[in-house]
Amino acid sequence: MLFPDFSFLGEGLRTRCKSTKQMKLLVENPGFILFAVKKKLILQVINRLFMKADINVPIPVLRRMPSYLSFVKTLQKQGEKYVSSTRIAEYMEIDSTQVTKDLSHTGISGKTRVGYEVDSFVRILEDFLGFSRVDGAFLVGAGSLGSALLQDKGLSAFGLQIEAAFDTDKTKIGTKVNDIEIFHIDQFRAMAAERKVVIGIITVPAEHAQNVADLMVAWGIKAIWNFTPARIKVPTHIVVQNTTIYMNLAILFNKLYNDKGEKSKRLKAKAYRL
Repeated sequence: MLFPDFSFLGEGLRTRCKSTKQMKLLVENPGFILFAVKKKLILQVINRLFMKADINVPIPVLRRMPSYLSFVKTLQKQGEKYVSSTRIAEYMEIDSTQVTKDLSHTGISGKTRVGYEVDSFVRILEDFLGFSRVDGAFLVGAGSLGSALLQDKGLSAFGLQIEAAFDTDKTKIGTKVNDIEIFHIDQFRAMAAERKVVIGIITVPAEHAQNVADLMVAWGIKAIWNFTPARIKVPTHIVVQNTTIYMNLAILFNKLYNDKGEKSKRLKAKAYRL
């Protein structure tokens, strides 16, 4: 029997898969990757590409899970041994049945009248989300946003380590941000091959995003985290997650200024100025 060649996924991705079936699912479903939740600029990365591929977990569930994990890890540091779904639900301000339903996807089981064992909860959920193993990534665009990401020391706790940054600005080449060196973009290809990095992060101006994406694909990157407003086009086997702070800002403004009371105040203030 001949097995398909999945070598293009890279060693890091292949070792996450338990079977040829799972690797096939990754290839055929490029949406299986990287969901971001904000904390300052970003809170964490949810890497669905490295989850159990035969489980169809709804996106809203995936977005809640890192918050569950963060909360329970705080309890773990405080020395607590058990946590109930009710307590997690109170922290999240949702119904406890939703917590129980969400966690049913992970294999985490609790004890009646006791709850979930904290250490086991953290271990299983970290493994489920792909956070138990750290994967390397290269970042292109060491401007304000890129530098902020380089400064974020929390990423490695959620499975992602930015190993190097790249730019074309001569004043930045050779400098370091948070001990991460900035190289010229021309060095990207050789370094990616040498370090077997398959995840690329784009934080360049929007008008350059597609060019950078094209280079990443040509240079062996298999998953792209795009922080620009541009919607990049890549081959179907390349996984892309688009994350833009401007979208979240639009949502914030919409919620803030569409409130009837606030809208009334603004109209009165405008009338007064006139």
